[in-house]
Formats: sequence, structure tokens, C-alpha cells
Amino acid sequence: MEKSGTMGWVAGHLESIPEWMADIIEKDSLDMAPNGVPMQPPPPPKTRKELLELFDKHVAKARKALAGASDPQLLKQWSFLNNGQVLFSMPRIACLRTWVMNHVIHHRAQLGVYLRLNNIPVPAIYGPSADEGKM
Repeated sequence: MEKSGTMGWVAGHLESIPEWMADIIEKDSLDMAPNGVPMQPPPPPKTRKELLELFDKHVAKARKALAGASDPQLLKQWSFLNNGQVLFSMPRIACLRTWVMNHVIHHRAQLGVYLRLNNIPVPAIYGPSADEGKM
């Protein structure tokens, strides 16, 4: 049984997560199945170039949203729904830490394992990696 997404899926998921920051800051909620119709994930990027361009676009959107956010706005409740039913609500700042930052950390680590297992150089994360020859 497959337990993890493919390396391409993880990379595509990492590309999209920064956009969530803007959505959490700018919207009051997200419904994963509005009117009972599950949201469809965006199509995965077809090339490395497309993946990096989308990532850069989403990071720029996230940075702009965060730079424009006030403390009261970040403390305001944000809700995650499924077909109109609230699954949880928490302050936006907690959502950003949990569902954006921690989520990126988790999947970046997963991608690092995939890179290592496929003999692809692992980039620096918290300092130089063994693949950079600076350890």
C-alpha cells in the first residue's frame, strides 16, 4: 500500500502552500466542499520551471498579504469548513503557524528524504548539507 505521495506530488504541494498564507489572511474561512462538492486540487506543475515560477508567485502573494496584515486582523478567527460545517476555528496567526509554516517544514523534510533516496543533492535547510561539501 502506498503511504506517501510521489516526489513530484510533494514538490507540487510545497509550491502551493505559500498561497494558503494569503488566503488565511484575506478570507474568513475555507470550505473544502462547498455545497457538498469537494474542491479539486490544482493540476500539478508539468516542469521544474513551471513549479519554481508558481512557487515564486505564491511566495510573493503571501509576503504581500503578511506585510499588509495588522495585529488585530491576525488575531481574528479563521475557520475551516466541510460542506458548511465548521471543523475548527482558531486565530489566523495560529493557522499561519500550523497550516502554513509547520506544514511546509513537514513536507520539506519529506522531500529531503526523497532527494537523498534518489541520490539527488539535498540543498541547505538549517545550514549546509552534506551534499554541499561544507560540513
